[in-house]
Amino acid sequence: MRAIRVHELGGPDVMRLETVADPSPGPGDVLVRIEAIGLNFIEVYFRTGLYKTALPFTPGSEGAGTVVAVGAGVNDVAVGDRVASQNFTGSYAELALAKADRLVRIPDGLNAKDGAAAMLQGMTAHYLATSVHPLKRGDRCLVHAAAGGVGLLLCQIAKRLGATVIGTTSTEEKAELARHAGADEVILYSQVDFVEEVRRITGGAKVDVVYDSVGLATFLKSLDCLKPRGMLALFGQSSGPVAPLDPGVLNQKGSLFLTRPTLAHYVATHEDLVWRAGEILGWVRDRSLKLRIDREVPLAGVAEAHRALEGRRTTGKVLLIP
Repeated sequence: MRAIRVHELGGPDVMRLETVADPSPGPGDVLVRIEAIGLNFIEVYFRTGLYKTALPFTPGSEGAGTVVAVGAGVNDVAVGDRVASQNFTGSYAELALAKADRLVRIPDGLNAKDGAAAMLQGMTAHYLATSVHPLKRGDRCLVHAAAGGVGLLLCQIAKRLGATVIGTTSTEEKAELARHAGADEVILYSQVDFVEEVRRITGGAKVDVVYDSVGLATFLKSLDCLKPRGMLALFGQSSGPVAPLDPGVLNQKGSLFLTRPTLAHYVATHEDLVWRAGEILGWVRDRSLKLRIDREVPLAGVAEAHRALEGRRTTGKVLLIP
């Protein structure tokens, strides 16, 4: 099969398309012919070495396709099933393995591209809005990178739950996408101070929760957007890792809460995975949750796809197509 391989850490050009042996399913494994691959910023972290893994490796964890083989002990998944997962072992490939209990079936009416686009970012938005800080009617939330893959879905889910949504974006074009996704107000952080704008929009009351995937560039100012006992959910670091923080700062700014969550802990059980994925894919199927596919890129064009992602030139989801 063909797969992207990384033999050394570095920029996008360290990813090379190579021919490698087909993987073989062991006990509990399922082998899937990948039809669409979800591109996520975590793959940049692994490629550059911010997150550690052994070399060489095939990047990627999200994808969707058709089951072609199952290992011993697999009874709930069969050859021919259409499935999606955010836990493939190297999904930047034509074939990839996942544990059977980390797969969900793609509902009738959806295709592999829908599955690959919805899983990781959709369930991330879901756990942020329903579990990290369960939004309710009357809450105010600030969503950074509101026109990104998670941001557009998070705006929609937050509005579904009755919250007032304030988004930040870098351009008016992105701001318009965020508004269509349900953002009540959008701040162009490249033109104005988003802390002052949040205070103006809320009449000084600030917000109940900030959902921050940007990290270094926004972290400290995000704390200043929170009302007393508000929560900062730092779930990414696209601008770089955040420096160590004296917990006393949280006291000084209003007994604030700070969490650094990750999806894995919110889909740790098969039941949680099926629940979150089922709600997201169900909403996509009934069109109450709209996916935005920014672009579809052949596997050989993965380097340029990473450059676009790192350069913040994408809105919504980027898919790789084997």
